[in-house]
Amino acid sequence: MFFTIPTIMTLTRILAIPLIVGVYYWPGLTLATQNLIATSMFVVFAITDWLDGYLARKLNQTSAFGAFLDPVADKFLVCAALLVLVHMNRVHVLVALVIIGREIAISSLREWMAQIGASKSVAVHMVGKLKTTVQMVAIPFLLFDGALFGVIDTHAWGTVLVWIAAVLTIWSMVYYMQKALPEIRARVK
Repeated sequence: MFFTIPTIMTLTRILAIPLIVGVYYWPGLTLATQNLIATSMFVVFAITDWLDGYLARKLNQTSAFGAFLDPVADKFLVCAALLVLVHMNRVHVLVALVIIGREIAISSLREWMAQIGASKSVAVHMVGKLKTTVQMVAIPFLLFDGALFGVIDTHAWGTVLVWIAAVLTIWSMVYYMQKALPEIRARVK
């Protein structure tokens, strides 16, 4: 099946991107309201990342298309949010370049490794999952950019977390490159 519940949920993450970006261009909204709406939407759509995978397995609706689309949707959502945050001077451009660059590099590496039949050597690893988790917490904190519950300085915490995500991004890229290196060496000779 092409249009399963999990696949539709994944597609909504891609469709959410212009909505999250558009909130900051909507006339008549205060910055605090824009931040709250963008944060809420990001959190809801980020939760669908976990939920669509769970439902695909639970409902036996896994598909090759869904397996392809899910990480693409995640990367689009994260990259768009990072670009908004760079534009608003909430994330250093170096952090965005590291995270976005790694996503392009590792996606390309995985594509190539799949073509040569060695995709298992660059399968998702715990450090990649940790990187994703940290950035999925950092981004809504930075989108919110205020005092959560009047206590938590989301800008400060988000900034620390996004820098940690950048370090984990580099670490995971090095890990995946090391795992792929034997195959790369064998093919380049």
